[in-house]
Amino acid sequence: MDVHEYQAKELLAKFGVAIPRGGVAHTPEQAVYVATELGGSHWAVKAQVHAGGRGKAGGVKLCRTYHDVRRIAEDLLGKRLVTVQTGPEGKLVQRVYVEVADKIEREFYLSFVLDRKTERINIIASKHGGMEIEEIAKSDPSAILNLVVEPAFGLQPFQARELAFKLGLNLKQVSRAVQCIMSAYRAFRDLDANMVEINPLVLAAEDRMVALDAKMSFDDNALFRQPLVSNMHDPSQDDPREVVAQQHNLNYVGLDGEIGCIVNGAGLAMATMDMIKFAGGSPANFLDVGGGASPERVAAAFRLVLGDANVKAILVNIFAGINRCDWVAQGIVQAYNEVKPNVPLIVRLAGTNVEAGNKIIAESGIPLITASSLADAAKKAVEAIKG
Repeated sequence: MDVHEYQAKELLAKFGVAIPRGGVAHTPEQAVYVATELGGSHWAVKAQVHAGGRGKAGGVKLCRTYHDVRRIAEDLLGKRLVTVQTGPEGKLVQRVYVEVADKIEREFYLSFVLDRKTERINIIASKHGGMEIEEIAKSDPSAILNLVVEPAFGLQPFQARELAFKLGLNLKQVSRAVQCIMSAYRAFRDLDANMVEINPLVLAAEDRMVALDAKMSFDDNALFRQPLVSNMHDPSQDDPREVVAQQHNLNYVGLDGEIGCIVNGAGLAMATMDMIKFAGGSPANFLDVGGGASPERVAAAFRLVLGDANVKAILVNIFAGINRCDWVAQGIVQAYNEVKPNVPLIVRLAGTNVEAGNKIIAESGIPLITASSLADAAKKAVEAIKG
C-alpha cells in the first residue's frame, strides 16, 4: 500500500525526521488559508498523487503570493496529472499540499528498500538529490552509496555516521544527518514498510536536514497491525479493477495484454502467463481466485476480467486441490449467462471433481474451447485471437 507525500511526512515526523511546515487542502480556498496560517512569503503547492515525477509533470509549483497559491490549486485540483509513472491515463488530483518553501543549500537522495532476495534492508544514498535514482545511476554510478543492514543488529549509529561523511557533510551536519537516517530507519522498521524514499533530503538553514519530499510503501500483509497506516489508504489512487478485486478477495493485477486469465494459485497463474507469452500471446492480467473459490467468487472474477476492454479471449486454467472443478464450472456457467461475453473462452480443468466440472460445462450448452493441458490451452487462446 502507498500513501501520499503529506501522509509519509506525517509518519516520518512521528519518528523524529524533520519536515517543512505544511498543510493539506482540498479546495483553492483551503490552500490559501493554509498558506496564511503558515506565514512567510514563499510556498510550494504540490499535487498529491501516488506517483513520482510530479515536478516534471507540473504537479509542484512555487508561489510568492496568495493569488498564485489559489491559481495553482485551481489548476491542479480535479485534474488528472500524467507523469512518467502514471501512464497516459494519469492520476486524479483530489488534494494538494501547501508547505513553506525555505532556502535550500544542498540536496541529497536517501532511500530504504527491502531486498527480499537477500532478506536485508538496503540503504541507498547519493549527493545528487532531486533526481530519480535511475537517472543518478546512469549519469554517475559512482555517486550511489549502498549500505546493507544486518537484521540481527539493525542499523547502527556508526554506519549512519559513515554514510553521512561519504555524502560530504561537515561534523555538525553529520550529526543532524545521523539523526535523520536513524529516525527514517526506525520508521521503516516499526511501520512494516517496503520502501522509504526521501528525495530530496535537503540541507537547509542552520545545518538542518529536512525531508523535502517523501514516499512510503507498506507491506499489505502487515496492515492488520498497522491501523495508523491502513487508515491512510486512498482508494481513488488505486486501479479501479484492483479495488473491485479486493472486495471479492481476489488477487488481481491488471496488465496490457489481450488474453484474460482466471487461475487458481499464484504459482499456476504465473506459469499460465509465461505459457501465454511462450505461445506468442500477451496476458491481460494476473488473477488468482484462490484455493476455496465459490461459484460466486469465480463469477466475480469473470466479470472483472471482462471489464477490461482490451481482453479478446479468456483462459480459465484450474488445477483443483482444495478448490473443486465443479465449483469453478458453476461459476463459469453463472458468469457466462450473466455477462454473455462476445470473446472466445478457453477452459482447462484438472484435479478434484474434474469429471463433474466437465459434465456441468458440457450440459450448459456454452460455446467454449476445451484444452487438455496448460500448453494446449495457451496455444488455443492465441489461435482464437488470431482467428
